[in-house]
Amino acid sequence: MKVAVVGATGMVGRVMLEVLEERKFPVTQLIPVASESSVGKKVVFRGQEIPVVSMDVALYNRPDIALFSAGASTSLEWAPKFAEMGTFVIDNSSAWRMHENTPLIVPEINGNILTENDKIIANPNCSTIQMVMALYPLHRAFGIDRIVVSTYQSVTGTGKAAVEQLSKERSKMEGERVYPYNIDLNCIPHCDKFLDNGYTKEEMKLVNETRKILQAPQIRVTATAVRVPVIGGHSESVNVRLNQDVDVETARQLMAAMPGVSVMDNIDQFIYPMPLYSKGKDEVFVGRIRKDESEDNALNMWIVSDNLRKGAATNAVQIGEYLLQHKIVQPLATVN
Repeated sequence: MKVAVVGATGMVGRVMLEVLEERKFPVTQLIPVASESSVGKKVVFRGQEIPVVSMDVALYNRPDIALFSAGASTSLEWAPKFAEMGTFVIDNSSAWRMHENTPLIVPEINGNILTENDKIIANPNCSTIQMVMALYPLHRAFGIDRIVVSTYQSVTGTGKAAVEQLSKERSKMEGERVYPYNIDLNCIPHCDKFLDNGYTKEEMKLVNETRKILQAPQIRVTATAVRVPVIGGHSESVNVRLNQDVDVETARQLMAAMPGVSVMDNIDQFIYPMPLYSKGKDEVFVGRIRKDESEDNALNMWIVSDNLRKGAATNAVQIGEYLLQHKIVQPLATVN
C-alpha cells in the first residue's frame, strides 16, 4: 500500500503523518511530497527519516492513495493526473468540494456513497466537519430546518505563519503579518476572502458544504466566522431549528451515540468543551446544549474540535480507511 502525502512539510501534512502512524494505517511505502524548495528535506515516519520528493517523482511511483494538503491550485493541477493513474486522491483543499461529481465526505455520515469510480474525493472544511458531526444525528431523527452558526477559529487554521505571528506578538517581537491586525488580545471577524454578498468564503463553505454533505439543499444556513488568538481547535456557537420538537436530554443522547462525538455537558460542574481540551484529539466535543427559549423546535449548543485533526488530517485518513475496509481501493502494480 503506497501512500503519498502531498504537502508533507506543512502544518496539516505533518499531522497527516502523525495520524497515519497513530492509526496504524497499512502503509508499506510512504511518499512525502512538497514543493521544489522542500525536495530533499526529510520527514519522520515510524521512526525513519524519509526524503521529500517532487510531484513528478510521486506520480511516477503510482501511489494507491494520495492525501493532498497543498492548496487549491496544486490540487486542481495535480489531482487529475494522479487520478488518471488510478490513484485515489483525498483532497483537503477547497478545490473540488463543490464540484457536482466529486463526493464531499465525512465517513461517519456519508462514506457509503463512495465507489471505485471516485478517484478524487474532497475533504470538507474544518468548521463544517465538526458542525455536521454534531448535528447529523439530530437531522437524521428530526430533520433540520435552519442553522445559525458563529465560529471562533484557531490561528492554526491559517497555517504556520499565523501561529508565528501570534507567538511573536505575545513576545513583543516584529515579524511577518498574516492578518491585517494584531491577533493577540483580539478577535478578527474575517476568515478567508470577502465575497460580493458581504460574507467570507469561510462562511459560505459552512453554508454550501453542510447542504451537500447532508444531501439537504433545503436547509437554511447562515454563518459568521471569526479568527481568535487560540491554538488547539475551532469553537462554534450553533443554533439549530429542527422540523420537530426535541427535549434536551434526547438531543444529548442522540449526539452522544454518534461515533466520533463526545458530549461534555454538565454546567453544575463547569464541564463544557474548550480548545484547551480538544488539542491533539480526534473527537468532536459538544456541550452547553439547551433549548432556544425564543424559537420553537430550536436548540443552542457549543461545538469544539481540533481543526488540524478531525477538521483535516484525521478525516482524510478515515476516508482512506473507509476505502480499504470496503475494498474500494486495491493496491496498484509496482513500478519497476
